[in-house]
Amino acid sequence: MKPTYKKVERVLPPVAPNWVGNGFRVHNFFPSGYKISREMSPFYLLDYNSKIDLSGSEKPRGVGVHPHKGFETVTIAYHGVIAHEDSFGNKGIIRDGGVQWMTAGAGILHKEFHEEKFQKGGGPFQMVQLWVNLPAKDKSAPPSYQDISHEDKGVYESSDGLIKVFVIAGDYEGVKGPASTFTRIDLFDIVLHRGGELTIPVDSFSNTGILVVEGQVKVNKEKEALQDHFVLFNSKGEGDTVKLFASEDSRILFLDGDPINEPIAQYGPFLMNSMEEIQEAMMEFRKGKYGHLE
Repeated sequence: MKPTYKKVERVLPPVAPNWVGNGFRVHNFFPSGYKISREMSPFYLLDYNSKIDLSGSEKPRGVGVHPHKGFETVTIAYHGVIAHEDSFGNKGIIRDGGVQWMTAGAGILHKEFHEEKFQKGGGPFQMVQLWVNLPAKDKSAPPSYQDISHEDKGVYESSDGLIKVFVIAGDYEGVKGPASTFTRIDLFDIVLHRGGELTIPVDSFSNTGILVVEGQVKVNKEKEALQDHFVLFNSKGEGDTVKLFASEDSRILFLDGDPINEPIAQYGPFLMNSMEEIQEAMMEFRKGKYGHLE
């Protein structure tokens, strides 16, 4: 049966940026920038720090201690260095191309700052943070970390050398990513050289999107997507293929997953199924059940 293109629903320009703490200047594509969290489930939030050049600073830059419960945070560093630490004693550094996949699950305290040497010296900074929802049955999973360096990713390379697909989670052409997920997710860091053309098979009912991190691509031979734009695809059974053609050297973040068809209640850093569960999470936090972190 001949593949059909998954329909492009919308090409979304970046909204005006806002600061998360004093270290991350982000364009929120969803849920605040565009109301498409339901169309992108299991991905609930996408914050994109487009590329900026930072001067050196003696003052720490980042986000201080804050709680999370009921979901996972996935932080991808394209340029710059981020240091993180949590209330369970985990700490680490995310460098260019690295990924930190944190399962907040039953509750955790966390902080993230620019790594000290990078903070003092400055330089180009670009990153993405995703919130990945957890099904109700997994919202109380024990907190955990997956630290994934760029070298840890699975790699598919085309025979003409114009395409590299770095697989963070899921599978592309038999190449598997290292991340363990609670629901089916494909998360790819794609590098396309000018003239490269990539075909990605998808389920016609899955939720699919791409973020153009660098460059410019033509999607399904019809829609141009510029740097820092997000492309949302139709998930109502129309099409089983996404085709990307690089109009210039480009880098793409590809997201695809099976939706979690459950109620969502969100308040600040908590993502649950009801407001009663949100109130319970807030009470747990106030009682110190998520541990301690300076």
